[in-house]
Amino acid sequence: MPKRIFISADHGLAIVYFLQSEVLSTILKAGVEVVLLTDDGLKDRIEKRFGQPGLIVEGLRLKEARRYTQTTAPTTQWWLHFLRRVGGSKRINTEAMDSHIWQVDYEATGRRKTVMPLMKLLVGLLRNSKAARQVLVRYQMRFSPQLYTDLFEKYQPELVVASTLGWRLDRFLLRQAVQRGIPTAGVIVGWDNPSSYSLPGAPVDWVTCWSDIQKEELVLGSDWDARRVHVGGIPSYDGYFRREWVIPREEYFRLHNLDLQRKLLGYACSFVTFSPNYQNVETLARLVSGNQLSAPAQLLIRLHPNHFMDEPLFAGEREKIRRLARELPHVHVVEPVPLGGELGYYSGEDMPEKTSMMAYSDVFLTVYSTMVVEAAIHDRPIVSVCLDAPGGWNQPGRFSLALSKIGDWPTHQRFRQAGAGHVAFSEDELQQAINLYLDHPSLDREKRQAFIKDEVTFVDGSAGRRTGEYLISRIGRRA
Repeated sequence: MPKRIFISADHGLAIVYFLQSEVLSTILKAGVEVVLLTDDGLKDRIEKRFGQPGLIVEGLRLKEARRYTQTTAPTTQWWLHFLRRVGGSKRINTEAMDSHIWQVDYEATGRRKTVMPLMKLLVGLLRNSKAARQVLVRYQMRFSPQLYTDLFEKYQPELVVASTLGWRLDRFLLRQAVQRGIPTAGVIVGWDNPSSYSLPGAPVDWVTCWSDIQKEELVLGSDWDARRVHVGGIPSYDGYFRREWVIPREEYFRLHNLDLQRKLLGYACSFVTFSPNYQNVETLARLVSGNQLSAPAQLLIRLHPNHFMDEPLFAGEREKIRRLARELPHVHVVEPVPLGGELGYYSGEDMPEKTSMMAYSDVFLTVYSTMVVEAAIHDRPIVSVCLDAPGGWNQPGRFSLALSKIGDWPTHQRFRQAGAGHVAFSEDELQQAINLYLDHPSLDREKRQAFIKDEVTFVDGSAGRRTGEYLISRIGRRA
């Protein structure tokens, strides 16, 4: 019987990480079978696109998992999730976690508002006590709905791999693996994950991350033994380094009715959970349509996946941006392509679109998004646009965070300290930064290259192979 592992891909970015890199192929070439657990509604589609010998696709039963969180001690589970997310050690930069505390506190109502002072005290205890953090990780194990018993018995995996450290609903799969004595591993898919999500949702044996920076965040912030943390780079970006997804320039410009003679400003919406982006977009659109830059330019705006959530504020901004593009010359909109089901708009369905937007932007702009790393890989000048929206979202009971106040979040701070791009807090600063890069496109190139090396480690397209080999080496091994 061949060795077999489970891989949980409960998010569109995980599909890119495992299936659109060499992670999966490396594992299969070693003679190890993979049971990929993903959204039940997408099983057939994923199997059709990625199916190959040795790959089995099963449902992750996300609806059942969510129902369990809503029906079995839902309040306790909710607070455990909150404490786990923000209870990391104060030995690392906690700005991102602190912002989530402020949001929960501001938006709390009823009994949650009453309990919040106690929870803040518990957060303080967790931040200062490794023993308390260990107690929390162990305590949450009592919430394990045993959703996957039949799959464990059918396939007998020797390793269970998740695309987070149990920060999402994958925690139930990991907990059941732990209870059955099966080794577990997690991969870090997101740039800010170790500094934003803190403690694991289950005891996890092994983890592979992007860089020594993330490794330090895991060791100091979440009490990981350094020997259990592997630096393997970020497989999702291998295709960038290999230039696998770039659409020819003329074809890409034709796709969006862009002018080949005008400079291209690419703006990727970001941080919409905490702040509107419209003030950034409107200012850029005015600079472009009014020909107020040092060269004739055009603006391509990429909407954020959150713009398509069932959230009136986000949907409203989406429609305002669409209307702006219809009304002003040289302003265009591109929308992320949904993978579908529970995996939503964070997907690998439009990697050629996303790649080409960065590759052909004369200046790339966003709000400290992960795409600052991706744009640096494409050697694009970068500006983080942090124009404050007066009153934020301007809705009673809705927490907002001024963009001028977020520069000390761990990833944002590293971008600034690396000098990998400029930050603009006003229209004048934004205009100056764009003009500087339009006139001097190679400016800060060496700083961007150093920034990439620090953040993703391997710049030769080898992260997928390295990660796959590491996961193979963990089969059957407990920490």
